[in-house]
Amino acid sequence: MPSSPPNPPDAASAGRPLPAGMPGSRRIGRYALVRLLAKSSRGMLWLAQAADGREAYISLPRQQPADAASLRAWLQGARDAARLSHPQLVTVAEIGLEERWPFVASPRAAGITLAEHLVAGPPPTPAQSAQWLCDVLHGLAFAHEAGLSHGDIGVASVLIDAQGRALLMSAGADANAAQSAQADAAAPAPTVGSTVALRSQRAAHERDLLACGLLLHRLLAGRPALDEADTATAVQRLEREIVRLGWSTPQPVSDALRAICNRATASEPRTRYLGARSLERALQGWIDAQAGSEGVLSLLLDRLSSVGHLPALPGLLSRVSEIAAMEQQRIAEMTELIVQDPALAFELLRQVNTAHLAASSEQGFGTVTTVRRAVQLIGIQGLRRAAAGLRAWPGPLGAAPAHALSVSLREARMAAHVARELCPADMDGEAVFLIALLQHLGGLLLRYHFPDEAEQIARLIDPGEGARGMPASAAACAVIGVDLDTLAVAVARHWGLDEHVLVSLRRASLEAPVRVPDDRRDMVRLLGSAAAEAVAAAAAPPAQAASALARVTQRYVRALVLAPGELSDALQKARRAVGAETQAAERSS
Repeated sequence: MPSSPPNPPDAASAGRPLPAGMPGSRRIGRYALVRLLAKSSRGMLWLAQAADGREAYISLPRQQPADAASLRAWLQGARDAARLSHPQLVTVAEIGLEERWPFVASPRAAGITLAEHLVAGPPPTPAQSAQWLCDVLHGLAFAHEAGLSHGDIGVASVLIDAQGRALLMSAGADANAAQSAQADAAAPAPTVGSTVALRSQRAAHERDLLACGLLLHRLLAGRPALDEADTATAVQRLEREIVRLGWSTPQPVSDALRAICNRATASEPRTRYLGARSLERALQGWIDAQAGSEGVLSLLLDRLSSVGHLPALPGLLSRVSEIAAMEQQRIAEMTELIVQDPALAFELLRQVNTAHLAASSEQGFGTVTTVRRAVQLIGIQGLRRAAAGLRAWPGPLGAAPAHALSVSLREARMAAHVARELCPADMDGEAVFLIALLQHLGGLLLRYHFPDEAEQIARLIDPGEGARGMPASAAACAVIGVDLDTLAVAVARHWGLDEHVLVSLRRASLEAPVRVPDDRRDMVRLLGSAAAEAVAAAAAPPAQAASALARVTQRYVRALVLAPGELSDALQKARRAVGAETQAAERSS
């Protein structure tokens, strides 16, 4: 078989598709073509049999390459893809050329096509669909990071192996993408690293990601989006048509998974996923959430152990050390200083609620929810160790993510102060303060550990230019697969906080009216919710802030028995308190 392409075919043979003959009626290389399994606008997939009786998949372009340059591009793309070794990428058995038809052979033993699986088996559950796409994205991300694209992702290019996992047939389709990139550029292959090459590569990767979104849509909806079986054509139609997952799906689809699917096929490029890893992380987060809170924790555990929970705010640790060194310990003053730094407050809660202090809790103290009680239990030496164990600001963050985290921390502290101002006299103001802080835990951890995902969520909530944003919970689900309250509850449970506290960490739904609290625990939850909504309203543009704050007051006036102007006064006091704390920290840093 020749290793270099022959002369360009004549006009009569160029572009002529390979006919689908009877079994064994046509051969390509050492393979007898048995039957055509699938064809798209870019390629064909045949079932074939080798001389030794083993079955194989044969991937070919839909049309013969038009000239020698296109043929070289196809073969080079196939060879580049064949060099990749990944558990979710199908191994290439052979790359060949027969009568000007380049082809790639892959072992049939790797699995059956997803198209065949869907015909022969029961419809996949949403969880199975999400897992299959995660498998595909895992392999696709590896290919993208190697500088390769796929170009023809669909039910015929995905195999399901004996263990039920999905594998991506990358070789032949990737070669098609290489040929397409050349055609799009209307020029010879651009120099690696050039602007044209990078732009072409980025566009090919974006098409792959859209194709993955369309594949997920097809699995969940039970039929192709836009009633278009050819994925490449459907991707082109997304430039002018809208694809949304309908409500009449064969099986119920959760709001979180629906949000992920719709974002993956969004018509507006800036709202889509940034890459294969981003979409994979969102789906994996949703899969983990279905398995319970431990699955949600897997998003953060590695990072928590390596860089801690949050970095300490500038200057506060030195001030804590000074107060801790005083001969006469003033617990109230220490407590007030500690709660100014969410990182230190959270670290104390984590330490005193872990297993080694469980005995103290069992003696009647229960879950520790105040810094005052934490300092009493852990002692001054424990406080020093906790402070010394925190990373200095801003940890591993760059300038822009550090600024975004600083803004989020300020908003969380503002909300905590507002909640304490609204707290009834018969409730512990410090406990309410900390619960209000903990209601922001999910967003703060995301800002610190996954700043790119946090920024994506922010853009989905406020896309700008008059566009309508998504609710915060839906935006978080679309990016990481779970809402931020679920993330906060999972981490707090990991710290050892009990279920009575965890219930208070879930804010009141913005889509439902606020009910009068059933008990003190519910009252604490609503105080934190009202405070967070008030701070968000105050951050609105000046022309909208007053009306937004009035709506928050109206929403909570009956549940919290708010007096006229009480919420606005609490905001003013909180703003002054946070301002004074910030100035003191700057003087100490």
